[in-house]
Amino acid sequence: MRQTAVLDVRQFLDEHTLSRFQVLVAVVCGAIAFMDGYDVQSMGFVAPAVSAKLHIARAAMGPFFSSGLVGMMFGALLFGTLADRFGRKPILLACTLIFGVMSLMTATADSLRTFAIYRLMTGFGLGGAMPNAIALTAEFTPKKYRSIAVTLMFCGFSIGAAVGGFVAAGLIARYGWQSVFFVGGAVPIAIALSAAALLPESIRFLLLKGGQENRVAAYLARISRDSARYAELVAGADEHASHGFTVKQLFKEGRALVTPLLWICFFMNLLVLFFLTNWLPTTMNDAGIKVETAIMITTLFQIAGTIGAVFLGWIFDRGFSFGTLALAYFGAAISVILIGQSGASIALLTVTVTAAGFCVVGGQTSSHALVAGFYPTAIRSTGLGWCLGLGRIGSIVGPVLGGALLTQGYQTGRVFWVIAIPALIATSSAYLVSVIHKNR
Repeated sequence: MRQTAVLDVRQFLDEHTLSRFQVLVAVVCGAIAFMDGYDVQSMGFVAPAVSAKLHIARAAMGPFFSSGLVGMMFGALLFGTLADRFGRKPILLACTLIFGVMSLMTATADSLRTFAIYRLMTGFGLGGAMPNAIALTAEFTPKKYRSIAVTLMFCGFSIGAAVGGFVAAGLIARYGWQSVFFVGGAVPIAIALSAAALLPESIRFLLLKGGQENRVAAYLARISRDSARYAELVAGADEHASHGFTVKQLFKEGRALVTPLLWICFFMNLLVLFFLTNWLPTTMNDAGIKVETAIMITTLFQIAGTIGAVFLGWIFDRGFSFGTLALAYFGAAISVILIGQSGASIALLTVTVTAAGFCVVGGQTSSHALVAGFYPTAIRSTGLGWCLGLGRIGSIVGPVLGGALLTQGYQTGRVFWVIAIPALIATSSAYLVSVIHKNR
């Protein structure tokens, strides 16, 4: 005899502990994030080799760094919205295949123009994959573990970035810069093929879509056999399908102020993050530090970011959210300023770059969990996609702004003072979100 006729799937997931099936979802999505991080960080180490091989001056390397980021922006905006219409899984698989194939094509580039085109398309796939990997992980995880689960999944990005530095250095020395893209293409294709068999579709998305009850029941049975006692399944008491243009829904039901503030947070923090990712090795080398040492210190930036993300995710699951994120952004501003004042001191740079990684990368990674929790299922991928997409504009501006300031002869200390300003703007925006969120 059934205890009740209706099963609220969101409540069901929140009340049960994590199963192996749910962990599998996060691990596969984390593998995709890993390759995103590998791709982004390896670009900074490939740049000198490509510049020498293709005879490109440092001042003309803007398209090298920015084309992939432009692709990420449009990919996040487009594929995040499409996923709320057609599902997380098919869009995620398609995007992973796109960035895998186009990374392989990048290895064949013989000019800056072809390189920029291939990087644009690689970024298009990368940008579309991430909001859906985040959304899928969030929608399969109990609320009490959601922030830490999404954060750990996205830590794949930071780990991939850290590994990308070591792998790129080894591959370039032995096999040339093309080998970095061969690895960056073959692995995502293998992950996509595995994910096609292993990944489920979002349960709540299927219920809102309708007509997929048998498929949902099969997924729920892999989480807990208790689900078999219920005759009817619903996505959640307040969950409903989206009608009309999903981007417009981001500004409804009390979200009109929070949505643009979240966009500002992502834009500003990604500006800082990508400035540091792309220019830290160069600024340290210009200060008189050996390239090998500069690379190792930059790698600490990503490692510390992973630690910071896990810590912040753990804090968020205990009820501290946007206010804590504002503190992380403030810490980012202070540490960025101190990097600029560290000169050629390896000890000071190690400390300040580590602190910056903890706050900048940690804040960025953990913020995805907060955004995923803020938007309902029907527009979650759209909300994440637009935060990431518009944030990617900041990731484009950061390296370009840094290059402009450095080539104009600004002292390194002053450049880092300028880069700290966006971190302070992100601090203010996150604090305003926390105030609005408390009063809802």
